[in-house]
Amino acid sequence: MSAHETVGVVGLGAMGGAIAANLVDAGFGVCGFDPDPAARERLGAAGGRPADSPGAVAEAAGIVLLSLPTEAAFVDVAIDSTGLAAGARPGTVVVEMSTLPIAVKQRGRAALAAHRVVLLDCPLSGTGDQAVHRDLVVLASGDAAAIAQCVPVFAGFARAHHVLGAFGTGTKMKFIANHLVAIHNLATAEALTLARAAGLDLEQTLEVIADGAGTSRMFEVRGPKMVAREYGSGVRTRVFQKDLDAIDAFAADVGAPVPFLALATQFYAAAVSAGHADDDTASVYEVLLATSA
Repeated sequence: MSAHETVGVVGLGAMGGAIAANLVDAGFGVCGFDPDPAARERLGAAGGRPADSPGAVAEAAGIVLLSLPTEAAFVDVAIDSTGLAAGARPGTVVVEMSTLPIAVKQRGRAALAAHRVVLLDCPLSGTGDQAVHRDLVVLASGDAAAIAQCVPVFAGFARAHHVLGAFGTGTKMKFIANHLVAIHNLATAEALTLARAAGLDLEQTLEVIADGAGTSRMFEVRGPKMVAREYGSGVRTRVFQKDLDAIDAFAADVGAPVPFLALATQFYAAAVSAGHADDDTASVYEVLLATSA
């Protein structure tokens, strides 16, 4: 696939909306759908073409990207016959980029295969804020020829992609990535709470730690949000809880202990209870600040 061809995007939230805008900037035609009218309006303002249903997106595009918030949304779009299947042509490639249980994605793969549509499992490493700057990594798995067809599209919204093998391997790798994200984000909050209690200049702390061995991508991406105590954009804590539940179930299924994840999960639940459900996960910092007060 080359630039100037049309790519579909279903799910135009923080992640999908940024991906769609970057694809427009890269020269692709973009047709997109989201149930939120405001999200469709933002796509139109960015130069894309809003559609009125997932089926209409599939009619317009040979490659369709899915950026969906919940398992239920995926079922509606990929499995229900009134979703993508209503408009997809044989040979359409659907790129599933969400973090969902592998079994659910397998159901979607089978449902779309009945319409001769290929579903790929390609979750993303990165946040909505990183998506704005094309700082995403695609964890691609599934049919190798279909992945190769999508590589130019990946280049339009991500800085890198990895081809990982059989369908489902991408999600397994994403679980590992988000396991570390959960722990590193909480560790960043704890370190900045300690720095604050010690009377250190927090802006200077961000600069110094980011320059040394103690840094992490979460420290660099979410540390500034914590210092500013601004959590309005990024990954909503209640959505991330869904990811944590999926990782916990995956770990139990393969028989791997995850004690740090189990501890971290308690702090994200506390952030939701404290009113930060729709804030970025950096808001876990507020839980630690309240505990230290």
